[in-house]
Amino acid sequence: MNQFLPLTVTDIHHTIRDAVVLTLEPADPAAFAFTQGQYLTFKQDFDGTELRRNYSICAGLDDDVLQIGIKRVDGGAFSTFANTRLKVGDTLHAMPPQGKFFTKLEPDKAKNYLGFAGGSGITPVLSILKTVLKREPHSTFTLVYANRAVNTVMFREELEDLKNRYMGRLTIIHMLESGQDIDLFTGRVDQEKCAMLFKHWIDVKNMDTAFICGPEPMMLAVSESLKKHGLEPDQIKFELFSESQQGQLAKQEMAKRSEGQRGTQVTVIIEGAQRTFEMTKGQSVLEAALANGQDAPFACKAGVCSTCMGKVIEGEVEMLSNHALEDYEVERGYVLTCQSYPLSDALIIDYDTH
Repeated sequence: MNQFLPLTVTDIHHTIRDAVVLTLEPADPAAFAFTQGQYLTFKQDFDGTELRRNYSICAGLDDDVLQIGIKRVDGGAFSTFANTRLKVGDTLHAMPPQGKFFTKLEPDKAKNYLGFAGGSGITPVLSILKTVLKREPHSTFTLVYANRAVNTVMFREELEDLKNRYMGRLTIIHMLESGQDIDLFTGRVDQEKCAMLFKHWIDVKNMDTAFICGPEPMMLAVSESLKKHGLEPDQIKFELFSESQQGQLAKQEMAKRSEGQRGTQVTVIIEGAQRTFEMTKGQSVLEAALANGQDAPFACKAGVCSTCMGKVIEGEVEMLSNHALEDYEVERGYVLTCQSYPLSDALIIDYDTH
């Protein structure tokens, strides 16, 4: 469940100056069969500290290759390593593909998809649109892609090639902060900008599914605007980069609230083994499990992915942030343990029940 498998880097391509596309060859190809829109969780040791990072697969299902896109982030150890030090022939270690940022493919149906991507948020959306256009020959895809400037547009040439290949079925709207001839396509993507797009360019009511991936403020603005213009919440799919500001504040508040409270006796079940220990109510279940030597699965620690998902068998927790689980999963007792803080004095969490 928490297994990292080797991948050989067979090609490194700079799509822009500070972003690379890595082509990876798994030692066990079957373990890395993916669904469009999924991501890989990598681990890498940096000066004795293990880092885990999620990167989305940018290849389509019919590309016959496993590729991820990594944009360099200021101060980002893994992204800097991938952009400057990684070489062809090197070995990386990753968990098998995960994530639910996709919808079921239906080749016989004609559906209309809408995608909003900001910066490197294009990586999973690219995987989705390539797969949809290939495997749903009657469907269309409209992509709104926001960047600072032309030279920061990842996959620009590939997107143009796809637009030419799927003429009439793929529409791409580039939103840049400056340098555009049309005012509508200039500036940040906020609710006001979305309203103008939906009035003049995009018929939201005829869209079946919208995919949004990018910085949190953009995602929230787009989501709210889509709802105002007729889409239901279950028609909107998110993929968030990092922990939300709300989640960070909630964790701080939880730590303050727990001061002076009695601890919780927690039992965690991982790969059939049970371990019981005491934890404070100001600590997440995942943090407590790791601190007590348990090999609990995790990646982002931000409520963004579902790697640390577990089921509450007994007791009660408060989940501060959730950008990964569906409503029906929460109703069945599943939680993101990185965001789950105990409310009861006893708690049993099962990581094996999925």
